[in-house]
Amino acid sequence: MKITVVGASGMMGSKIVRELERGGQSVSGASTKTGVNAYTGEGLQAALADTDVVIDVTNSGSFGDSDALDFFKQAGKNLLMAAKQAGVGHYLALSVVAADRLVENDYFRAKLVQENLIRASGLPYTIVRSAQFFEFFNGIINSAAEGDGFRLSPALVRPIAADEASTLISQIAIGLPHNDIVEIAGPEAVPLDQLAREILTVTEDTRSIAIDPDAPYFGVGLANATLLPGANALAGSLTFHDWLFRSLIAAQEGGG
Repeated sequence: MKITVVGASGMMGSKIVRELERGGQSVSGASTKTGVNAYTGEGLQAALADTDVVIDVTNSGSFGDSDALDFFKQAGKNLLMAAKQAGVGHYLALSVVAADRLVENDYFRAKLVQENLIRASGLPYTIVRSAQFFEFFNGIINSAAEGDGFRLSPALVRPIAADEASTLISQIAIGLPHNDIVEIAGPEAVPLDQLAREILTVTEDTRSIAIDPDAPYFGVGLANATLLPGANALAGSLTFHDWLFRSLIAAQEGGG
């Protein structure tokens, strides 16, 4: 079985490639660095030749990027056409938990368009909606900066370590297509403001945090459970607290 990871030069793509290689899978990484451009279609047909499984982790910009819709529409059409021509038997795409509840934001709305293109393609597929990765929370917290502090919703999140997400995605990819959505998340639900306090403590950042139920999340208002996956989500085992502690130790050792 040949697996092609499209978007392989990004954080998640590179982790998935390594995870599949460790498992003895035949895997090929495709990205702009290897001459494959999902948006223009350049190199896609050759990259997907003889591919059995496509793992699509292509991405465009940030949650506030207004160009996301154009990217995911065009890249999605190109990828799905190339996958159909190659006779791909399982098309797996990475999406975001709660994308359907965050449509006021351009990025999440674009992810829904990507999902709909996949459903309509006729290809056997699995859409993996992941909770946010631990590694992204510095950026998420910084997006809530206001004046000399932060204004954050106390809404619950179940973030997951990128390493554990890559393992789950790899396991799903080598299995049969679900033709449905599969959610993955971390082991525990934690308020956004608590995660922020942990990050600020570790980074010795003395700025204050104001808890505000009306504080937006990338422009979207949150209810307490808006960002949580469903009860059947596949779960990692590493908590944010333990991951943050390990990251701090690794940074100290690397700097020592």
